[in-house]
Amino acid sequence: MQMAKVACFSGFWADILRHEMKKVFLETWGCQMNVSDSERVTGTLARDGYQVTTDENSADIIILNTCSVREKAEHKLYSRVGRIRHKNEIKPVIGVMGCVAQLEGETLFDKIEGVDFVLGTRAVGRVSTAIDEAIKNGRYFDVGEREDEYDWTVADTHRHSPYVAFLPIIEGCNKFCTYCIVPFSRGRERSLEASEIIRQVLELRRNGVKEVHLIGQNVNSYRPETESGLEGFAGKSAFSRLLRAVAATGINRIKFNTSFPRDFNDDMVDAIDEHENLCNWVHLPVQSGSSRVLKLMKRGHTIEKYLAKIDRIKASSRDIALTTDIIVGFPGETEKDFQDTVSMVKYCGFDMAYMFKYSPRPGTPAFEMVDDVSEAEKHYVF
Repeated sequence: MQMAKVACFSGFWADILRHEMKKVFLETWGCQMNVSDSERVTGTLARDGYQVTTDENSADIIILNTCSVREKAEHKLYSRVGRIRHKNEIKPVIGVMGCVAQLEGETLFDKIEGVDFVLGTRAVGRVSTAIDEAIKNGRYFDVGEREDEYDWTVADTHRHSPYVAFLPIIEGCNKFCTYCIVPFSRGRERSLEASEIIRQVLELRRNGVKEVHLIGQNVNSYRPETESGLEGFAGKSAFSRLLRAVAATGINRIKFNTSFPRDFNDDMVDAIDEHENLCNWVHLPVQSGSSRVLKLMKRGHTIEKYLAKIDRIKASSRDIALTTDIIVGFPGETEKDFQDTVSMVKYCGFDMAYMFKYSPRPGTPAFEMVDDVSEAEKHYVF
């Protein structure tokens, strides 16, 4: 476990801070996994005696839960900390958690003046320790591994909605797409046991939750160590069996996000066809309509295979909404590749698409490629 403590608050002021600093403001950027982490962190802090507040100006501690998928997210962190630092007469303790924290670690102290502690994606269960150590001893960082006894239970009192709950069923990523930093910020895939997922869904239903979102970086790559909780449920994959098991709990509405095309199979559509409480929506990121670019991205599927999955979704007995992600301007992308993407979009008829310019991320294979698509070309499509 990587941890460090440097500099310090000392003496009288340290004693005052330890006993008086109670209000915490937490700001979350990025994906649903980050939202889920923040819900657990606020639950942990409330349990440990902190008052979670939505009023940033009254907070003694401000925590920023960060995203690193796009370059602008990191730039946002630098400017955000600066604004916090200069906004109040007395600077609050400032903590950075999430993917930027995991990737940058101790270097954030040198890069951004005013950061007091850094907490990685798998260290969020130790947030109270991080705050206490930062107050007692100064700058503190922890980008170590998740503790074995980490509680994955969905927070009850600090969810973003009383009726909707995000339930992580898998974290991390083993895919290593050439443009993506997630495998480095979130680590390898780890699936929660199905029996624990079912237990939580039943508990959420008892507590009045109407809609549960099964979430993960690649939710349909779900592969638990055992079949506990899936006995008796049919399916071509552990994930399709899980969908049927969760549907059997009787909770009103179930969504899942985000699916990886390589691991998406017809049986998942069959499960949606069979159960009304499985939401008729699939988010299936394609990223490009060109098989040549998909190979450069190391996505592991061709556009022909992707379109075959789209055909199965559109053949469903239900009207399934279809959404996707698209990256434009990937290194080496030609006008023909882009037109292939345009043709693919027309064929699929997506209900919505999240479209992004390619953003180089240090540490990824694509960062070493020649970024030969001009900014003007990338902007043109917008």
